[in-house]
Amino acid sequence: MKLLKHLSPFLFLATASLCVGCSQPHYGVARINSTPSGAEIINLKDDSHLGSTPARVLFTSDKREPKMITVQFVKPGYKSKITSFNINHRHKSQKTATEAAIDVKVELEKE
Repeated sequence: MKLLKHLSPFLFLATASLCVGCSQPHYGVARINSTPSGAEIINLKDDSHLGSTPARVLFTSDKREPKMITVQFVKPGYKSKITSFNINHRHKSQKTATEAAIDVKVELEKE
């Protein structure tokens, strides 16, 4: 029992250090462009507005794994367009994710 009492702080630290990366966020960034620019970008997963092109969009996940993102581009006078791309949440900081951003480009057709 005395041994366990002396070891408990060490066991706690060892267990805590194993989970340091468990809840750490991981990031991925997409540079999204359209021709012509000024198209609204809508995330079809939740209908959220991600901005207008050109845009740099940060995606965050608690898991370091790829995720398929599907977006719709909407601009008056042009046909809306849907495209999908893969974001890999492999970066531990927003800065490194931004430096390694993927390019997403679409060309919109006139109505």
